[in-house]
Amino acid sequence: MKILPADSNDIPALVTLVNSAYRGESSKKGWTTEADLLGGIRTDENSLSAMINKPGACMLICRDENKGLTGCVYLQNQGSSMYLGMLTVSPELQNAGIGKQLLAAATSYAKEQSCRTISMTVISVRHELIAWYERHGYHKTGETKPFPATDPSFGIPKQPLEFVIMEKTI
Repeated sequence: MKILPADSNDIPALVTLVNSAYRGESSKKGWTTEADLLGGIRTDENSLSAMINKPGACMLICRDENKGLTGCVYLQNQGSSMYLGMLTVSPELQNAGIGKQLLAAATSYAKEQSCRTISMTVISVRHELIAWYERHGYHKTGETKPFPATDPSFGIPKQPLEFVIMEKTI
């Protein structure tokens, strides 16, 4: 497997990957699905293009030996902290260590950018996912953030949701 920065040519495949892992029936093949919590899509080409082209941002992608896209993680430099989001692994390949490799690559990237911490937001009712991040050195900060319930670009909530903020010192 190879982990490298994405470019604009990767956007269509990223849209397919991210939406397949978080929403719809295909996402239920893996354990990261949000299909029971949110309707709609997780992302689109315009959103991903804006993310990738944002100053200080990087989307790392993981490719298999056949150059197929198997995972990604979004990173946004925020000074001494790196924001991590959209950690995605293809539902068919979850539990194969790709997520761990992407987290390790994200940590290396954050260190290269002289960041001291990595932070993220996780939907508070995603207990299994929060526990996974905790096993990888992240902790809840005690802070929460409202879920953007009126912005369909994040998905359409099927129940009231909020984010917990998690952080790891690197």
